[in-house]
Amino acid sequence: MTPMTRTLDLTEQLISRPSLTPDDAGCQDLIAARLAPLGFVCETITSGPAHFQVRNLWAKRLTTRPSKTSEPAPLIVFAGHTDVVPTGPLDQWQSPPFTPTHRDGKLYGRGASDMKASLAAFVVAAEEFVTAQPDTALSIGFLLTSDEEGPSTDGTVIVCQALQARGERLDYCIVGEPTSVEHTGDMIKNGRRGTMSGKLTVKGVQGHIAYPHLAKNPIHLVAPALAELVGIEWDQGNAFFPPTSWQISNIHGGTGASNVIPGDVVIDFNFRFCTESTPEGLQTRLKNVLNQHGLDFELTWVIGGLPFLTTPGTLVEAVVDAIKLETGIDTQLSTTGGTSDGRFIAKICPQVIELGPPNASIHKIDEYLHVADIEPLKNIYRRVLENLNTRLTP
Repeated sequence: MTPMTRTLDLTEQLISRPSLTPDDAGCQDLIAARLAPLGFVCETITSGPAHFQVRNLWAKRLTTRPSKTSEPAPLIVFAGHTDVVPTGPLDQWQSPPFTPTHRDGKLYGRGASDMKASLAAFVVAAEEFVTAQPDTALSIGFLLTSDEEGPSTDGTVIVCQALQARGERLDYCIVGEPTSVEHTGDMIKNGRRGTMSGKLTVKGVQGHIAYPHLAKNPIHLVAPALAELVGIEWDQGNAFFPPTSWQISNIHGGTGASNVIPGDVVIDFNFRFCTESTPEGLQTRLKNVLNQHGLDFELTWVIGGLPFLTTPGTLVEAVVDAIKLETGIDTQLSTTGGTSDGRFIAKICPQVIELGPPNASIHKIDEYLHVADIEPLKNIYRRVLENLNTRLTP
């Protein structure tokens, strides 16, 4: 039998709530009820239209530095999301996705690794730390949303904008995304690449395929430009990021008939870019190539997020040390993978890292987490609080 710990119990309670985006399904209320007795002031911030109402929780426990100046203590925020992705076909699950189930040392359920175990570990780590250090020199916050797996337009970004407008300061932030590979703590994210998507429409002249001299095939016209764009070195990356990547995701052209030259072609593409490039610079370089090829085109852009980077310093050192003490692992710093809500938080917080359990099963049928990974995750979070508190205590 798997021994029931407070962290495991809370993880199972959260999994049992079917919190499909944007429905929080009571997860944030459950967490707020655990935090309030510790002295956290909990605030619910809602956003979005009536048919897509997003719930966000901002909770904080403020203290002051142990000095005569009553200077506010540095604030570390645990950030994450209570929403989960859809289950997929229910008949393909070995057990109901919202019924926490144990098999062979694993805990199964939607959100087990992404990211309800992290949320539970956050809460229990804070409970243990505040109980042991009620007069800590560290302020603690929680920023939770039910809109991370969805469009991410009414979640963390809205809370960050509200906090910035109030002049509230965040010093450190740990996002509980599942960053580990084999064992909890073997990899953390100290940054993420930016993402920028574009839609390119190249215009031609529609005509009969047998009379190409009376038409202009936009697919033929754009092909040399695409070949050039594929071969461009946008930047060389740096010590923390790989080089910026440009990839085509979709090409749409033609009427469906085999004897018609299309009048236009639409190309969807994406930049995953590092801190060596800017959105403006990438846009200018791409447009210059299109212009040099004499194309008649329209171009629209969507910037999904800017890159962020936390270089080794106070927070990274506290996290690396906590992982080493708890697991014996020398963690790897990484900026690989997709985007996260860290991109919003980094605009108002100078030090942001992501740390969570292994991610092998996230978004899959029969999502699971090894039970043995749960308690060490909670202990790592608690040790980070202890490490930061030690640094701040005179």
